[in-house]
Amino acid sequence: MWLSTGGRAGPHLIPVAFVEDGDTIVTATGTGSRTVRHLQETGRARVALGTTSDVVMIDATLDRLVPVPEVATELADRFAAVSHDPRQMPGYVYLRLLPHRVQVWNGFHEFPGRTVMLEGEWLPHPVD
Repeated sequence: MWLSTGGRAGPHLIPVAFVEDGDTIVTATGTGSRTVRHLQETGRARVALGTTSDVVMIDATLDRLVPVPEVATELADRFAAVSHDPRQMPGYVYLRLLPHRVQVWNGFHEFPGRTVMLEGEWLPHPVD
C-alpha cells in the first residue's frame, strides 16, 4: 500500500506492506522515520491500494504505535510473511491505523457513490 502522512515538514509518501488486524491496518517502519514523526504530530494518514484506475483510499488515524516486543506473535508472523520481519531489524515499530473513511473507485462511472465508510461506520448505500 501507499502510506501518506503530513506534518510541519510537509507531505510524505512511502510504499509499505500491511496486514489487517480486526478493525485496524498494521504496518511497520523505522522509529525515527518521517512517517512516525508525522503520525505522532497529527495522528492522521491516508492509505491507497491498487492502481490509478482501480483504487481504494482509506483515511485513518493512528490507533497506536506498538513496540516490536509487544506485538502478538501471530500478527508479527503474518506481517513477516508479506514483508521484512521487524523482530529481526532494530529500530522498527508497528503502526496500527484505524480507518475512518473508505472510498473506492475504478472509473468515472463510480465517482458518485465512492464513499463506502464514513466516521468508522460502513454505509448501507455509498455516497460521494
